[in-house]
Amino acid sequence: MSDPLAVEAEPYIYGFDPQHTALLLIDMQRDFVEPGGFGETLGNDVAMLRRVIPPLQEVLAATRKAGMTVIHTREGHLPDLSDCPPAKLGRGAPSLRIGDPGPKGRILIRGEYGHDIIDELAPADGELVLDKPGKGAFYATDLERVLRARGIRSLIVTGVTTEVCVHTTVREANDRGYECLVLSDCVGSYFAEFQRYGLEMIAAQGGIFGWVAPSGNYLKALEARS
Repeated sequence: MSDPLAVEAEPYIYGFDPQHTALLLIDMQRDFVEPGGFGETLGNDVAMLRRVIPPLQEVLAATRKAGMTVIHTREGHLPDLSDCPPAKLGRGAPSLRIGDPGPKGRILIRGEYGHDIIDELAPADGELVLDKPGKGAFYATDLERVLRARGIRSLIVTGVTTEVCVHTTVREANDRGYECLVLSDCVGSYFAEFQRYGLEMIAAQGGIFGWVAPSGNYLKALEARS
């Protein structure tokens, strides 16, 4: 076992063993963070999410260099939409709905160009890519089996959006006993107030769901190890 690393975080120091920790990149997909995707059809400014790309690129590179487990997730559905509940399919009033043809292929459909991860954060060979039909990364996926098999106990959580898929995943992970550190500048929301309150909720009450820290603090911890 390697010596644990310490990250200055809220509400207090987050300790983790790199051998038993995974970096989780949630839904950094074209349909959410690029113009013409599902996020924009909902009337959102995708520039709000694109802010996380540069710091997340640094985090990804450093995590790979440290030899840690890296896991990417993609939210999307089967082409026949059999795994998309009617309530989800019909919610809201976007200009394009899930499964409709869009500029990047059918919206949020597995195998389509828009469903895939953006080029700036493309998975490397050997990195796990998990397709999920819901908001949380544990629902209807093999994530927990993979984490248990690899001896993962801690998660460094990044991705989009803070108040939806990130929050749902952190809550699911917390219930399963994983210790989550959310990197505040590597998660993003279309709404500034949701970003703020979403992060505050994670670290509230002594870390009710986990820890929060800027990516620079995480990078410092990895650099101290080398």
